[in-house]
Amino acid sequence: MAITNPYAAYKQNSVNTSPGELTLMLYNGCLKFIHQAKSSLENENFREMNLSSQKAQAIISELMLTLDTSYPIFKNMLVLYEFVNSRLIDGNIKKDSEKFEEASAIITEFRDTWKQAIQINRQKQFGGVNEV
Repeated sequence: MAITNPYAAYKQNSVNTSPGELTLMLYNGCLKFIHQAKSSLENENFREMNLSSQKAQAIISELMLTLDTSYPIFKNMLVLYEFVNSRLIDGNIKKDSEKFEEASAIITEFRDTWKQAIQINRQKQFGGVNEV
């Protein structure tokens, strides 16, 4: 059954979106904004580069806030998020594409690992493979 009401579609999607999928969406959004910042830098559109970089930084800040640092692994993740954030800031201030690439590489690793974890969890939960 197709949902034509936008509110109904939003409500349906919000019910079907797990916290893990929301984190995956944050990683994908962050990568999108990093790539936009890099592309804007290459096109010398510094205003757009700044805006995209700040959006990526906001996502990293949100990811940092959600970590439960009582677990050692999350303390390590926090350090990596801080590093990514510093690369985004440096890339923005120094107009350095390499800094954006460093941030992108780390977030890509997080995203890919997170996606794999979701798939493994779904296999255990539902006994089948569901694509994310």
